[in-house]
Amino acid sequence: MGMSVTISAATDDDAEQILKLQYLCFQPEAELYGDYAIEPLTQSLADLRAELSRSRVLVARLGAEVVGSVRGAVDADGTASLAALIVHPRMQRHGLGRRLLTAIEQQMAVESEAKRYRLLTGHRSEGLMRLYRRCGYAPVGTEQVSRVLSVVTLEKQALPQKYAASA
Repeated sequence: MGMSVTISAATDDDAEQILKLQYLCFQPEAELYGDYAIEPLTQSLADLRAELSRSRVLVARLGAEVVGSVRGAVDADGTASLAALIVHPRMQRHGLGRRLLTAIEQQMAVESEAKRYRLLTGHRSEGLMRLYRRCGYAPVGTEQVSRVLSVVTLEKQALPQKYAASA
């Protein structure tokens, strides 16, 4: 009998597994842009633990193994910034990224009264752009960060509160 993937709040005990998964998942991004000094590859365990304490972090588990994660925080104007959506390469293309994104959106809407969701991705990250568009996000801006990297900002409006919990 196979195990199913569950999504739950991350704990400090998950930090090491999240960091290792993050390192694995961001290798192709680093290769795509020719930059192995990107923040997800250089983040320390202490920095990740600090992030866990100040933002909402969800993990997807297959048994005891963390196979996915996403982070979010809502600012004073109700914008939920979502980041670090990662799924283990062997688990990709099975809807887990969408499940994680939906779960963090729902929590941000209910717990923090998010009015809109915002995320960033590199302009060459075609797979992520497709996922985000399928999930209702639309590009709202692009910023040239370096000669080889432009960061695309995508947003979508949150559902009204009375619908968010049942979505």
